[in-house]
Amino acid sequence: MNTTTEDSLQAERKGGNAMGLRQILIGGTSHVGKSTLAARLAARLQWPVGSTDDMARHPGRPWPDPRPQVAEFYAGLSPETIHWFLKVHHDNMWPLITQRLASTAARQETLILEGSALRPERTTSLRSTELAAFLLHLSPERLVQRMHATSAYREQDRSRRMIIDRFIDRSLRDSADLQASARQHDVPILDAEQPDLLETVLDHIGGDVAVGGA
Repeated sequence: MNTTTEDSLQAERKGGNAMGLRQILIGGTSHVGKSTLAARLAARLQWPVGSTDDMARHPGRPWPDPRPQVAEFYAGLSPETIHWFLKVHHDNMWPLITQRLASTAARQETLILEGSALRPERTTSLRSTELAAFLLHLSPERLVQRMHATSAYREQDRSRRMIIDRFIDRSLRDSADLQASARQHDVPILDAEQPDLLETVLDHIGGDVAVGGA
């Protein structure tokens, strides 16, 4: 953990005048709908959006045409090892995330940041009147349905299905871990398919929200 950057981020928020909520973090596993929710929030609040995927890449979804090294990653490792690598990747990304948040706070800018690396056990220490964090969640059955649909699973051959299954297994393990962590750290869990999702988020963050990108 980059403690120095986290400390500076907290100090930035404690110093100066309170500006109201200016940063929103949306975590959740793959295919849960993070980028969709972030885009809807951005349209409502007129805030910029960022993704942790743009900071560093990890072998992601193995479709439609996975690179050879991505296919080898999923085919050659056990489900437990694949999941372990994902968590290590998230740990390694945390200094980059806190640096991004600190620089945004220093400029008194707004930001909606989404990504699976925004794990509740990490984001809980950053929550304040200026930063809100949420976990987006779906049932395992709906996650599988979404990933089967987007990967055209039924149309794939046996070898391609195998690596897709490994990715799905990784995502389900990750989703269970994230939900348990959110409950432990009291990070709000949102049902990604609830009809009033956007309004629920807005109710959570309240009325003291900066509108616009500055």
